Amino acid sequence: MSLIIGLLIIAVGAFCQSSSYVPINRIKQWSWESYWIVQGVFAWLLFPLLGTLLAVPEGHSLLELFTADQSFNIWMTIFFGILWGIGGLTFGLSMRYLGVALGQSIALGTCAALGTIMGPVLLNIFFPELNALESLTYAVILGVVVTLVGIAIIGVAGGLRSKEQGAGNQEFNFPKGLAIALLAGFMSGCFNVGLEFGKGIHFADTPDMFKTLPATLLVTLGGFLTNAIYCFYQNSKNKTWGDYGKTSVWANNLFFCALAGALWYSQFFGLSLGRSYFEAGGTMDTLSFCILMALNVTFSNVWGIILKEWKGCSRKTIAVLVCGIIVLIFSTFVPQLL
Repeated sequence: MSLIIGLLIIAVGAFCQSSSYVPINRIKQWSWESYWIVQGVFAWLLFPLLGTLLAVPEGHSLLELFTADQSFNIWMTIFFGILWGIGGLTFGLSMRYLGVALGQSIALGTCAALGTIMGPVLLNIFFPELNALESLTYAVILGVVVTLVGIAIIGVAGGLRSKEQGAGNQEFNFPKGLAIALLAGFMSGCFNVGLEFGKGIHFADTPDMFKTLPATLLVTLGGFLTNAIYCFYQNSKNKTWGDYGKTSVWANNLFFCALAGALWYSQFFGLSLGRSYFEAGGTMDTLSFCILMALNVTFSNVWGIILKEWKGCSRKTIAVLVCGIIVLIFSTFVPQLL
């Protein structure tokens, strides 16, 4: 029963994340770089900070977590957050050229596979005494492989869509979007690596469901730094600093940026809560990040259908897409079938 509860909590977070880009469509008179960094303030700073405060028991302070003996893990967690931030930037471009459904599918699928594997591999390099590679069991590897198969099938659907929609969708560019999405997925996988390095940054009496939230804050802090530098550069290059002075749209834009940020952060808040229902260090715990990404892909395609991104495609293309979604859902339960 605890397994089902954990999966349901992660699924709710995945649904929220997959919905986080919908409010952005309601933002008015702001360039991409302006609304991206403003929603990032909520998604990567404010809400992660509020979440982290839940991991601070009574009688303690947040600053007590960031001590000298944890400095290496703290800086490594932030460093991989910076790398993840690069993935976040290219992630937005992947959706521009591939659409919400296909862009998230390919980027998040790559992120799921590499994020799951890179964490234990890098931990084994820095801390061989932890035997982190033991977590990469046959069940975990199979779950990752099945996830990649699902992504490959969705990629085929994307290629078919490209041929069928053609010039009717001027922004759609499958070869360019695919390359960007793969890069985004590789760099985004660093998020889970950061979580692995930061998993020990919590108080001894922190409830299990909140233990990964301090590490989440450090990763998103690193990502915020990367995105802030790029967005402010774009503000200067495109002369869009004036966006922030458009007071008539601030109330509307701030609300939808905050909503997008809250929905986005829900995935990792849900991941932290959901993992507490799995056996620590077990197969489901190791695969939890991969499961989250697979569910993100599933729900993003639901939004893609709702937003009519696949409108005009043949039944064959839709059938291939649905087949890929089914494989991704199946990948979530593969470890329990062995």
